[in-house]
Formats: sequence, structure tokens, C-alpha cells
Amino acid sequence: MPNPQRLCEGKGMWLTLGLPRDPVDPAPMDFAGQKRYMPAMTQEALQSIETDVIGSALRTISVERQGLEALERALRNGLGLPFRQAVELILNLSGRVIVTGVGKSGHIGAKLAASLASTGTPASFVHAAEASHGDLGMISRDDAVIAVSWSGETAELQSIVGYCRRFSIPLIALTAGEVSTLAREASIVLLLPKEQEACPHGLAPTTSTLMQLAVGDALAVALLEARGFTALDFRIFHPGGKLGAMLSHIGDIMHTGDRIPLVPQGTPLPQAVMTLSEMRFGCVGVTDGQGRLCGIVTDGDLARGLNLNLAEMLVDDIMTRNPKTVAEKTLATTAMGLLNKYNISALIVTDEDRRPVGIVHFHDLLRVGVA
Repeated sequence: MPNPQRLCEGKGMWLTLGLPRDPVDPAPMDFAGQKRYMPAMTQEALQSIETDVIGSALRTISVERQGLEALERALRNGLGLPFRQAVELILNLSGRVIVTGVGKSGHIGAKLAASLASTGTPASFVHAAEASHGDLGMISRDDAVIAVSWSGETAELQSIVGYCRRFSIPLIALTAGEVSTLAREASIVLLLPKEQEACPHGLAPTTSTLMQLAVGDALAVALLEARGFTALDFRIFHPGGKLGAMLSHIGDIMHTGDRIPLVPQGTPLPQAVMTLSEMRFGCVGVTDGQGRLCGIVTDGDLARGLNLNLAEMLVDDIMTRNPKTVAEKTLATTAMGLLNKYNISALIVTDEDRRPVGIVHFHDLLRVGVA
């Protein structure tokens, strides 16, 4: 068999294995031919995209912004009451929120379920097409269902809608179909305004999915605030990655015990310098007779006092009084903010009586992922 070779025919490139080309093969397609196979796009649209992609992007954002503005007006008017009812229903729920949908609405629904679950509202996503094949068993009578469908006539939702009616499960419709089947069957209807899609053909879900996403985020945040969900609660569901690191407590990171560089008041400065050098935190804390932190000596203090007779001085003569400190429950991201704000490299951790219980260096924060 001949070696493989590339043959150039017209404007098309054909890869063969040394065999003659089949005479019934279609002619190779050039770029002009490719354009003919995109009937949804006009020549003018192609030229516009090729020459002004930024203009296209700006038009998309402008159209979608108008959709959000319409949504804001709706929330101030007719959409406000059912939105409040939906929040109250979910707050009083003993089960979970089940979000469902298909297509682009399904993707939005999956994101909504994830946002709810991570902000204190137990939630799951059930694909509408899978519901009639056994996944209806994932929905209990203590749950509530949020069905996402722009038209409200999605055929795949019929099984879930019927299931909700049969077992008196609350159904919240997120739709633009005011007289749709979904709206008629729902307990609460979050009716979205019908706005122009950013797609020039009015076909690809763009503005519509953005409004669905915005309402979903609004629900999640309203529920978060109503529950009093804090950053510390948030960390429970986000222990990993940079977010988990930022929400870590200083008590989980700090050095303790003999690793805390401390000397008592009245200590000769050379002795304090030895402690500072051994511990390598760039500072040494000074405690009073009751063991409370009363000052700190840093390597910067020593550098600024090089013109003094440091060998004859005590820590009391050079220390910074009432230094910046943090508590064990301080968030790592807050501690990093203090280090940056005051241009310091370490913080001594104290208890309620200002007794040192640990120390944290900015290298410790970087090591766990806080930046």
C-alpha cells in the first residue's frame, strides 16, 4: 500500500491513504460554501460580526440590561407579592426545595439549586425528563418544587406538575407564560416580563435566561438574609479552596505554646533580640506582670534605633505599646486585611483579657491560600 499522502483539490484538503478518491464523494467545501450552510445568518450579519464584534457585544449587554430593568420594575409591582410568598413558603418548609427544568432553563435551575444549598436552604435539582423515569421518588410531601420554564408549556414538566397536584406538594412556577399550563397549576407564579432576546433572531435564550438567573439569585439572597446566614455558616458548606481558606479562623492557623515569641517587661533588649531571632516572626511580644500583652518589639523598631545604644536598653524603652491584635475567632481574610492596612507582618492572638494565646504571620495566611 502506498504511503499516506495529502492531496490538494481545489480549495479543499483531502487526507487519503493512497487510495483513489471515490467519485461519488461531494466536492470539498470552501469558505463560501460554509457560509451557504449557515442559513440562519445573513451576509450582513456575518460582515457585522467580522468587523464589529465589540459593537455586537455591547448590543447584547444593552438588550440584557433592559431585561433586568424590566424585571426590577416587575418586582416593584406585580411580581413583588408572589416573590414574598415564595420566600415565606420556603422559610417554613420542613423538607427541601426541588428545582426542575430542561434545556437552558434546566441549567439555570441547577445553578439555583446549588446556590440555595450553599446558602442554608436544602435544595436539589431533578431533571424534568428523568422525573418520569423514577426520579419523582426524590420528591417528598414535605418538599416544595420550583419549576423553571420560559414558556410554561414544556412537555417534560407534565409528570412533575401532575405529581405535585396529586400529593399536594407546593409548586412555584418561574415562567413568562402568564396563561400557560404551568402557571395555571402552580401554587405561586413568579411571572417574568417578556423582553427581547439579545439573539438577533429572537431565538437563543439570552435575556430570558438572565432574568431567570437574576430571580434565582434574588431568592437565594433573600432567604440567606432572612435566615441570618453568616460568613461562618457559609464556611461550613465551603471548606475547600481559597474561599474556605478566607473563611478559616485564626485559631485554626496560629502558632501556640512555646512558638509564641514573648518576653516580660524589663527584659534587656539584647535578650529580646535573641528571642526575636530564634522565633523568626519578625517581632517579640512584651507582657506585663499579669501576663497581658502590653507591647511589641519588631525588627523595624530595631532598625530605626540603630543610632541608639541598644545594648544598654530595655524592651520598655523601644516597644510599641498597645499593638494590633486579633482573636482566635477572627477570620483569616480579616487578619490579612489588618496586615495590609498597617503594613505589618505578624499579629499576636490574644484572649478577652489580652493574654497572648498565639501568633500568626502573613506567611501562614499565604500558606493556607489567603491572598
